[in-house]
Amino acid sequence: MGEFHFQHPIEIRYSDIDAQWHVNNTRFATYIESARLAYLQHLGLWDGHSFLDLGVIVADVHIGYRKPLFLGQKAVVKARVSKIGTKSLQFEFEIVDTVTGEICATAETVNVAYDFRAETSIIVPDAWRQRIAEYEQW
Repeated sequence: MGEFHFQHPIEIRYSDIDAQWHVNNTRFATYIESARLAYLQHLGLWDGHSFLDLGVIVADVHIGYRKPLFLGQKAVVKARVSKIGTKSLQFEFEIVDTVTGEICATAETVNVAYDFRAETSIIVPDAWRQRIAEYEQW
C-alpha cells in the first residue's frame, strides 16, 4: 500500500487521560472516528451536517497499540481507504507522534455503505468509488 495522503490533527485533552497518566485506549477509537469523518468531508462525500446522509456505518474495528500518548503530545491520524468492496470500504489508520515520527497505533475499520433512512446496507456508490480512487491514486 502506498502513502497516506490524508492527515487529521488530534488534540490530546485532559479528559483523554486515564489513571496511568496516558491516553486511555478507548480514546484511540474516537481519534480514528474523527479522522474518518474528516476524510469523508475532505473528499466531499459527506457535508458534515446530517448523519442521515453519512453513507457508511462501522462494521468492524481493530486497533494495535504500539506506544502511549500523553497530554500535550503532538499527534496526527493518517487515514486512507485501502479497499472498496461491493458494499464496504476498508479504512487504514496510523496515529503518529508529529515530533518523533513514531507510530503510536495502527487501526483498521470496515465500514458498510448504508442508507440510514431505509436502515439497510447499499452498494458503494460509483461516485464514491471514483472520488476515492482518484484521491488515493489507484
